[in-house]
Amino acid sequence: MDPFQVHDLLRIDAPCRLQGDSPRPDWVEGALAAAPWVVVRRTCAEGRLIAVGVRGAGRGERWGAWVAAAAVVERLTPEALTARLMSLSPERLSVAPALAAAAAMTRAWRNVAAAPIWGPTGSVGFELASHRATATADSDLDAIIRCPTPVSVAQARAWRAAFDEATAPFGARADVLLETPEGAVALLDYARAAPPVMLRTAAGPKLVEDPWAQAAVSA
Repeated sequence: MDPFQVHDLLRIDAPCRLQGDSPRPDWVEGALAAAPWVVVRRTCAEGRLIAVGVRGAGRGERWGAWVAAAAVVERLTPEALTARLMSLSPERLSVAPALAAAAAMTRAWRNVAAAPIWGPTGSVGFELASHRATATADSDLDAIIRCPTPVSVAQARAWRAAFDEATAPFGARADVLLETPEGAVALLDYARAAPPVMLRTAAGPKLVEDPWAQAAVSA
């Protein structure tokens, strides 16, 4: 199994190791100097290189790049980051509702039947990995649940209800993906039980009847 999965946070040893899909923006050097972390992105493999994304200060500052595994000095999965939520300062929790909602979710999740480990991604995950304040008052709680085997609609609805209940008091929006072996589907879409649903794959989005099956309805 590939040790690097989509959404993993990777600390790299030097920015010069990155090879870009496009010319390197001016902000990249400063962003990596402040937090030398990149996130594994969903795209087709290019040789032995890992597809990664670099994030800057704003939503418009994103850069797709490639890096060799030898440049990675630390790897953190979204699932591993949940343990760091309880150590966030009260100040950060008050400034970024998504952080407070994520912390509440770790407590609520223990009471959800048959629930696999979930993990924060996006700005919340990046902050937990890098210790850099990246979540803002407007940040969503982006998260994943890895589901190697099919999940029932009833189970998906229970998971969605748990996220809604935990995040609602903080006014945060939860955007949760079910990661299947074929790609990712939004938990909200799957819980509606109205196929086809959009599956995010390395080759692009596809409409599918079953997110765990390979056949696509349309591209």
